[in-house]
Amino acid sequence: MKLGLLSGYSGSKMSIPIDSIKHAENLGYESIWTAEAYGSDAVTPAAWILAQTTKIKAGTAIMQMPARTPAMAAMTAMTLSELSGGRFICGLGASGPQVVEGWHGVPYGKPVTRLREYITIMKQIFARKEKATFDGDMYQMPYTGPGATGLGKPLKSILHSSEEIPIFAATITPRGVEAAAEVADGFFPVWMDPEQYHVFEDPIQKGFAKAGGGKDLTQFDIAPFVTLIMGDDVEACMQPIRGSMALYIGGMGAREKNFYNDYAKRLGFEEAAVKIQDLYLAGRKDEAMAAVPAELIDACHLVGPADRIRERLQRWQAASKQGHVSSMLIGSQQKEALELVAETVL
Repeated sequence: MKLGLLSGYSGSKMSIPIDSIKHAENLGYESIWTAEAYGSDAVTPAAWILAQTTKIKAGTAIMQMPARTPAMAAMTAMTLSELSGGRFICGLGASGPQVVEGWHGVPYGKPVTRLREYITIMKQIFARKEKATFDGDMYQMPYTGPGATGLGKPLKSILHSSEEIPIFAATITPRGVEAAAEVADGFFPVWMDPEQYHVFEDPIQKGFAKAGGGKDLTQFDIAPFVTLIMGDDVEACMQPIRGSMALYIGGMGAREKNFYNDYAKRLGFEEAAVKIQDLYLAGRKDEAMAAVPAELIDACHLVGPADRIRERLQRWQAASKQGHVSSMLIGSQQKEALELVAETVL
C-alpha cells in the first residue's frame, strides 16, 4: 500500500511546510497533495514542492474543474510532469455550486458529465495522436456556440508528454464513482471504511465495463483521505474529526442534496446522518458534532495511542491486499504519527 500526505490549502497566510514534506519523502511517502477552495490555488504549491524535492510526487486534491478548461488543465499537468521528471499527479473535482457559481462565476452544470468529458479531453491532449476535437454536452473543441468567431481550429499540443500522467477524481456518488472508474486512473473518497468496499464495488465494476480493455482494480487507484491523530485520549483525538464530519454530513449542501449525508447513510449510519443534518441546519453545530458516531470516525480514520493505531492499520493493510485500497492519503501534522504509519505499512 502506498502512502500520501495531505497538505491542504492555505489560511489567511501562505505557508508550505517543506521540511515536513522532505521528511515524509525520506520516510517513503509516495505523494504529497495540495488543495484549493477560494484562497490559495492547488497548482502553485505543487510546483513549489516539486522544485524542492527529488522523489516524492505532488498531486492536486483537487483542481476545480469549472475554474479551468480541460485544455488548460492538460497544459498545466504536462508542464509540471515534464519539469519534475514525471512526478505530477492530476487530481480533479467538481467543487460545489456555492464556490463554482459564487466565486468563479460560472454555471455548476452537470458534475458527472463534466468529469467524464474533462478527463476524456485531457487524455486526448496527452496522447497527441491527433488534433484535439470534442463535441460534448459541456465542452466543444473547437467552440462554435454563442459568441464564437468561427475562427477556432483543432490544435495538437506543442509540448510532448514523455511520462504517463495519472488523473484522479474526487467523488463519492455512485454515478461519479462509475464515471471515475471508466475514464480516470483513480479516485479519492473524502473518507472510507476499508471494510466496506461494497459501497463502491458496483459502480466501479460498471465503470470498468464501460472502459473496456479488461480494466480492473490493478489499473485503478482507490486513495481515501484518512485523518491521523495520535494521543492517549481517544475521544480527544476524535474531536477535530467530529467538526469536519459534522460539516460535511450536516451542512455541505442543501437538505435534499447532500452527497456526504447520502454517503454516510450508505455506510450504515442513516439515523445518525439524519440527526446530524437536522442539528447542523438548525444552527446547533456543537450538538451536530456530538451526534457523529464514534464508530463512524473510528472506521474511517486513525486515532488514539500508538499501539491502537498500529492495530487499526491492520484493517487498511487487509483491504490493500484485496485491492480495495491502493493508497492512504494521510492528513496529519504530527511527525511521530507519520513515522509510526510509515514504519507499520512500508
